[in-house]
Amino acid sequence: MSTLPEWAHAHGPVTARARMRVQPEDFRVEEVLGFGADGDGPHVLLTVEKRGANTHWVAGQLARLAGIAPREVGYAGLKDRRAVTVQHFTLNLDRKPEPDWSSAGGEEFRVLAAARHRRKLKTGVLKGNRFRLVLRELGEPAATLVPKLEAVAQRGVPNYFGSQRFGRGGGNVAKAEAMLVGGRRVHDRRLRSLLLSTARSLLFNAVLSQRVASGTWDTLLDGDVLMLDGSRSVFRSEPGDAALPPFRHLRRLQHAASHRSPVGPGRAHERRCRPCHGGRRHGGISGSGARSGASGTGGGAAQPAAAG
Repeated sequence: MSTLPEWAHAHGPVTARARMRVQPEDFRVEEVLGFGADGDGPHVLLTVEKRGANTHWVAGQLARLAGIAPREVGYAGLKDRRAVTVQHFTLNLDRKPEPDWSSAGGEEFRVLAAARHRRKLKTGVLKGNRFRLVLRELGEPAATLVPKLEAVAQRGVPNYFGSQRFGRGGGNVAKAEAMLVGGRRVHDRRLRSLLLSTARSLLFNAVLSQRVASGTWDTLLDGDVLMLDGSRSVFRSEPGDAALPPFRHLRRLQHAASHRSPVGPGRAHERRCRPCHGGRRHGGISGSGARSGASGTGGGAAQPAAAG
């Protein structure tokens, strides 16, 4: 049972329910880097399709096959385990012979393409992700959702962090509180980073929910942190900026959206910590949560979806 609060809905109450992610093929994610391989260099850039596997595990398998340390493997972001995802990895082979990638993986993943590259792929270095989500057992005729879909097309949706960011049943929230408030020491760097991300995401969602409730989630307010679409120009809104183009021309820090994007303190902080812009939200409403042995969301029963 989830311990997360119910975030405010921008387009009215829930009117229909369905089942999503019944099987991995119901959720397909395709990473878009926005650039191609250099064609030369000490690294090899791999395009990998994985099914029912998490990114850390695939990275470890690739490192083992290449005979290199896991730290020599780079990737732009974590992808859902309960899904079929296509993402990119770089491996620093230096002078090592390149493995036969056709023998890599199996049912869990396979290498679709390989090319030489000059640098390691860093977290956040991507243009965005494309998503396809299948909904099953829709509780109402699809036609009843048309008005809300039209509203979404016109206004977009509040771009909340998804439940996967908070661990199974929201369990990582309590762990983050224990670390930040209760003084619990967390020595594992990756777990500590995950719990900090959980806390920032909870704060962001809380602020966004308040904006939704007040009807200002897609309205520019003084002090909002913005990024001009198509650029990396970051600035804060000031009195008089209401005359700027609509939110569909603005991009939220760290994660892009195809229409209007609310902003929040957690996202602004994360953007400043990243080496360059990376979009988890691109070409539509999307999501990609961090995974960890602490409390991931990879397995379990199919999740219900609500339209509201």
